[in-house]
Amino acid sequence: MAEAGADGAVRRPVAEAGTGRSVVVHLPRSLVALFPGVPRQLDARGTTVAEVIADLDTRVPGLRNRLVDAGPTLRAHINVYVDREPATLETAVPAAAEVHVVPAVSGG
Repeated sequence: MAEAGADGAVRRPVAEAGTGRSVVVHLPRSLVALFPGVPRQLDARGTTVAEVIADLDTRVPGLRNRLVDAGPTLRAHINVYVDREPATLETAVPAAAEVHVVPAVSGG
């Protein structure tokens, strides 16, 4: 059975969590500002970037829409890194990986 932690995040036992291993996802301030109360660092499960994003979307509804375009592909202005390496939705995510979501920066 799932239970809520002191921070309000739902903690699910491994048997309920589905496939994948736990990873740490770092989100940019600009993204979490759209979802009040969401921390910048979250634990998620998945064996690919797509699965990790889908897991996050179950707890932060609408997050996937901010990261993924039709296709599906990552939005043009979003960069994802798995253990400091550039990633796509198909990129494998090893156990205990660090996943960083970084908005693209441009200027003139």
